[in-house]
Amino acid sequence: TSLTREEEKYFFNSTVLKEISILSTENEAFQASYSPDGKEVAFLEERTNLKVINLTSKVVREIMPGNNNYSYSDGDQHYDWSPDSKWFLVSYLRDAQWTDQAGLVNASGKEPVINLAPSGYGAYSPEWTMDGKMITWYSARNGMRNHGSWGSELDFYGMFLTQEAWDEYNLSELEAELLAEEKKEAEEPKDDEDSKDKKKGKDKEEDKEKKKVEPLVFELDGREDRMVRLTTHSSDLGGALISKDGKKLYYLAKFEKGYNLWETNLRTKETKILAPLNSKSQGSVEMGPKGEVLYILSSGRLSKVTLAKGKNEGIAIKGEMLLDETAERAYLAEHIWRQAKKKFYRVDMQGVDWDLYKEAYFVKLADINNNYDFAELMSELLGELNASHTGAGYRSSNPNGDQTASLGIFLDNNHTGDGLKIIEIIDKSPLSKKGSKAKAGHVILSIDGVKITKDMNYYPLLNRKTGKNTLLTIFDPQTKKRWEQTVKPISRGAQGQLLYERWVENCNELVQELSEGRLGYVHVRGMNDASFRKVYDDALGKHFAKEGLIVDTRFNGGGWLHDDLATFLNGEVYMSFRPRGQNLGAEPQFKWTKPSVVVMSESNYSDAHMFPVTYRAMGIGKLIGMPVPGTGTAVWWEGLQNGSWFGIPMVGMVDTNGEYLENQQLEPDIKVALEPAVVITGRDQQLEAAVEELLKD
Repeated sequence: TSLTREEEKYFFNSTVLKEISILSTENEAFQASYSPDGKEVAFLEERTNLKVINLTSKVVREIMPGNNNYSYSDGDQHYDWSPDSKWFLVSYLRDAQWTDQAGLVNASGKEPVINLAPSGYGAYSPEWTMDGKMITWYSARNGMRNHGSWGSELDFYGMFLTQEAWDEYNLSELEAELLAEEKKEAEEPKDDEDSKDKKKGKDKEEDKEKKKVEPLVFELDGREDRMVRLTTHSSDLGGALISKDGKKLYYLAKFEKGYNLWETNLRTKETKILAPLNSKSQGSVEMGPKGEVLYILSSGRLSKVTLAKGKNEGIAIKGEMLLDETAERAYLAEHIWRQAKKKFYRVDMQGVDWDLYKEAYFVKLADINNNYDFAELMSELLGELNASHTGAGYRSSNPNGDQTASLGIFLDNNHTGDGLKIIEIIDKSPLSKKGSKAKAGHVILSIDGVKITKDMNYYPLLNRKTGKNTLLTIFDPQTKKRWEQTVKPISRGAQGQLLYERWVENCNELVQELSEGRLGYVHVRGMNDASFRKVYDDALGKHFAKEGLIVDTRFNGGGWLHDDLATFLNGEVYMSFRPRGQNLGAEPQFKWTKPSVVVMSESNYSDAHMFPVTYRAMGIGKLIGMPVPGTGTAVWWEGLQNGSWFGIPMVGMVDTNGEYLENQQLEPDIKVALEPAVVITGRDQQLEAAVEELLKD
């Protein structure tokens, strides 16, 4: 590495648990750390149960039981030793609430957790600062929230644990300077030979042994009045911390291009970018041992910022290793099997003999020599669970691979001559731009001077042409004219987006035609904020005056939006606005208050299964289409170091009858299949049925 000696000491001597074998237990231990006095080690047993082992007596005691937390992905739990080694700050969950709270718990293990700052917006990752005089945490209390689904801006908050510390924080800059001078004068000995000798002796003693840490003193009564929002603006917030003297706040936040390092003077509230990073990920930040340097880990890169200069310098790390791929795959297979056993949403593994399948599948590992086959084997193993949101795959990276561009056209497959005969130009595609003379029926004879003969694979002619000027020779069979035209092909992904927009527009036009303009149509592409905004915009925008709304959820892969979307569609008028006889609408203003139906199909997955379940449970309207497979679980997709990934359904959803949604097929109220022979004529039998049903209301 290129770290300095001081940096090496800071990073590599902070390792926490040298031998996990000191724990005489079969249970798994995670996130271990030494107490500040070095006498004990805290760790999370089975990911959520906070325990402490005394390194002398080897006695293990429980600090916080595992049912006070839930680990969704490994490493997502948090605790922090107090400077005096007598307390912990913890992120924990209250019973029946999946929102982190900031807790204080005694390290004796004999006292319950104290909720320091109860909040419906959450209080995440509490930390000690200023030698225990203050604690900090993150919360969404003041930040803007996503319109639908999860996600919000965060702020960094602080709470002073004594009135004295709070009063000092609220001093003006001048008052703080005067107080600091008074403290300095009070601590300085008299300037005589005897006092100088005593000071030298004292310094030598402090060099020989650590300064004793005094027990922390808390004044918990009235603590809510000593709470402060430290950040001056809510943001997409990354790591944050306060300087050792309590004067400055440093944090990573994104506003425009990327995440930068910001600095706030906590007395004057002056806020500025200290070091531009333009990093793609939130990242974490740590203070160096002397308080002069910040270390930043973001986007997979390590860097340091010298506070006096505000300069960001990369820390290069490189190394080599000899990889035994067979041994690595054997380890990862064991990891996948164990993770599923520990984290699958049902303890009984749905009746599957998981130990038996381990033995049956692992014997095949010796014959595997690549990660594609490894992922396939693991996918077959996980498939024995008969569950959604699982399986495995392998992501390979080939920067020199093919990147075939698209022209955004449909071709006539019955054309037998040379060239490519166009039967449709997709709206907004390259050949639809202003100035283009190409139309349906025209033939593309060549691409960049290469003639396209019949039965020729023309795709290589578009390889790596995305966004680049490409010359087409086009022929009009009617006028017998040919010409050259320059276009910029688009990516396959961009063409996919245009095809999606085309399909949605066709569905909308079909509904308008069938209902004679009386009904609106929206498609919910994903269970996420962006899709909710589109539904909200169209429903209360261009469809506001319509009599009803068809909500199409087909081909939706899921996310987390079921409650937001169902609540939006479940509006019921209870009040109207009438200033001087004018009609200004009614409450609720921001919900759909008219009839609706939901169209669903076999392609609905995950939360797109949970949404129609929610819609039916609320009694909002009819479900029309085909049965939806029972796939309503919350998943953790874990990536592995060899490029493989696998999924574990972590949280099972239980309906009002006490049954898991997983493997419970959802039947529509009106069952309608899409017949291929009918679909190719331009009809949509499910939308036809939806229009017919909704017009009855």
